[in-house]
Amino acid sequence: MRSAIIGLVFGAWLLQQQAKLPSLPLFVFLSVVLVTLVTLVWRKRWTRARLFFLTAAGCCFGFLWATLFAHFYLSTELPKEWEGRDVTIIGTVDSLPSHFERGVRFNFVIEQALPVDGIVPVLPKIAALSWYSAFSAEELQRVGAVQAGERWQLTVRLRRPHGNANPYGFDYERWLLEKNVRATGYVRPDQRLELKNQRVTNFVPTFGHTVERSRGWLRERIQHALEGQPYAGVIVALVMGDQRAISQSDWTIFNKTGISHLVSISGLHITMIAALVAELVLVLWRRSFFTNLQLPLLLPAQKAAAIAGALSAFIYVLLAGSGVPAQRTLCMLLVVALAMWFGRLANVSHVLCLALAAVVIMDPWAVLAPGFWLSFGAVAVILYASVGRAQSGGQMKKPHWRIVLEAAIRTQYAVTLALVPLTILMFAQASLISPVANAIAIPLVSFLVTPLSLIGSVLPMPLGGWCLWLAHFLIAQLAWLLGWLSELSWSVWLAPVPAWWMFVLAVIGTIWLLAPRGWPLRYIGLFFWLPLVLHAPERPRDGEMWVTAFDVGQGMALLIETERHRLLYDTGPAYSPESDGGNRVVLPYLKARGIHRLNGVVVTHSDTDHSGGALSIFKEIDVGWTTTSLSGDHPVVMQAPAHRPCVAGQSWDWDGVRFEMLHPTQAIHDSDRWKPNARSCVLKITRGQQSLLLPGDIEAAQESELVRNFGSDLRADVLLAPHHGSGTSSTWPFLRSVDPQFALFQVGYRNRYRHPKQEIYDRYGEQGVTRLRNDVSGAISVRFGTSVTVTEYRKEHARYWYGR
Repeated sequence: MRSAIIGLVFGAWLLQQQAKLPSLPLFVFLSVVLVTLVTLVWRKRWTRARLFFLTAAGCCFGFLWATLFAHFYLSTELPKEWEGRDVTIIGTVDSLPSHFERGVRFNFVIEQALPVDGIVPVLPKIAALSWYSAFSAEELQRVGAVQAGERWQLTVRLRRPHGNANPYGFDYERWLLEKNVRATGYVRPDQRLELKNQRVTNFVPTFGHTVERSRGWLRERIQHALEGQPYAGVIVALVMGDQRAISQSDWTIFNKTGISHLVSISGLHITMIAALVAELVLVLWRRSFFTNLQLPLLLPAQKAAAIAGALSAFIYVLLAGSGVPAQRTLCMLLVVALAMWFGRLANVSHVLCLALAAVVIMDPWAVLAPGFWLSFGAVAVILYASVGRAQSGGQMKKPHWRIVLEAAIRTQYAVTLALVPLTILMFAQASLISPVANAIAIPLVSFLVTPLSLIGSVLPMPLGGWCLWLAHFLIAQLAWLLGWLSELSWSVWLAPVPAWWMFVLAVIGTIWLLAPRGWPLRYIGLFFWLPLVLHAPERPRDGEMWVTAFDVGQGMALLIETERHRLLYDTGPAYSPESDGGNRVVLPYLKARGIHRLNGVVVTHSDTDHSGGALSIFKEIDVGWTTTSLSGDHPVVMQAPAHRPCVAGQSWDWDGVRFEMLHPTQAIHDSDRWKPNARSCVLKITRGQQSLLLPGDIEAAQESELVRNFGSDLRADVLLAPHHGSGTSSTWPFLRSVDPQFALFQVGYRNRYRHPKQEIYDRYGEQGVTRLRNDVSGAISVRFGTSVTVTEYRKEHARYWYGR
């Protein structure tokens, strides 16, 4: 069974790596293979190869099962002709609404679409909607009152699922597919509509709506009791798994100290609650709840306790939003409860594998989530390092508390060591202070903060408020300590994401290191770690230059690399007060590549689609110097390391590559009449006979000035389209002077400015320029070597859900 389940997981993972879903002939062929393998195993043919047949059958089943899921979830698509059109729909709020500064977000189950010009739109079942509140006071009140389970009539503007596609970045399109959300959009304001946005029914009674409404009730109680407190979001996360209110700065500390798994409803918390409830029911059942009912004669106390523990775990997991660690724990507890009910001893490895199979069958995309591998990996390590290990004779003479403490230390050591290769592979970092932080945080959060938070969320006030305040006080003290630990210079080991073979060698070495006592030469396992430890960041060779144009949506951010230097040109847009192109796109890429220093940063001008990520980058990574066209009182300038204005005539050489600033002039800096776009820092980078021109957001007047001042010296092999291809830029004289081979358009999918303008885009085509768009290609990589080569992330890393 275990080999078949491992094959199942591999098969599901293999399907998620495909650029296209299997064709019908391939699906039929694999089905025949699966039936043949199952028949051979059932009839006990080829018994020596039985293990191989079981694994192969599991792999085929996992691949086919994931294929069926993908086809089913992709069967309802928003037609392209309905993108960007106003549609009035009636449906229910299907998720816990997430409030943010400008409005609210929620998933909406579409029950009915009203006709548009006599045509009934064909819409998917579920859409993710945003409702912005910056309209009338009446609409502002309605936006804040949205609750799960309500039926609404809304006029919305939808688009197909689309997310930024960057190496080492979050795959938003895959995440939407996993949630079966096949459209995103926003609610249109009332004053522009014939049909008013209005609530139709206060509550539509279904099981899911009841769960989400209960979660909302708990969240409101906690937020009201802890109003204005900095760690109220952590308490909410511990009670009901909603982590959206935790600030980015707190997440940084939790990740650096390796305790982020505790700031949620983790497997440890669910197990603890289930055990406490089971123990309580066991004691009370044996005493018949202090009555004369003689309940143990009707049902053994152990079976009653098993039911109570499993039921409490199920309720807690529903409150948690059913994340992968919660699903894994629930499945394991259910298997144990069933084993106790039927009086069968459950092998722990069988329990783990059954939970593994249940999670993958319910959600085949779970195999792509870091939490899946970290959750099951941690449990597997605990079992490997503890179950079946013989105890020495001296161990039995020790006090019980010492035996428990030593076992806990050994377990923490094993988990910490074993998960290092996995965390390096997935996050390009591993916390070195994690053992100390977890030794403090695990007992505090699991045995004090979490029970107090749960009790406080359901007790009547003011008792509930007192419990919540005490839980918040403990979390605040823990956060202070973790913040101090995270500031230590050696708190985190940063390393480039390793190649697959380095990771495999490190896993083999870890298994060898954690082998039982008596295993020969256990220290040899350290040598298997050497490739992972000594892995150096990839960089251009002597004389080469690499350019990465990130997919940041409607904004601009490019990384230029020479052999020993790196320059960031613009920092991406600001998405929200806590989310921007810097911390969502640029920094994850730099960390995954093992880049911990930028020699220079250019912020072309003050528009937030260019400067929005600068502060996040300054905060998280070492920067040598910064050059901008911003005013002296701008927040970016005030926090920029070694700031200097960008002025035409500045130049420098890095590793044989020439950097020249062509614009703006000092006169433009000194004048107040120029808009931010006209002040954009224009940079030309030349490597031998090859060159790249980065003009920021300059428009026709500045292009004309550049042509007049530089003429044919503007020629470049690669041109970043000025102002994202707007109608006020990319004039014919400028394009003829630059005469590029490739043009990069950094634009967002269906952006509100409609960049690039069609006539401008066609203008590049008429000149024979190869046009590349981030909204189509994802991140674009340009390498200057013996020739100029271009790769597109969505093609190099193609997945079947892209563009669907």
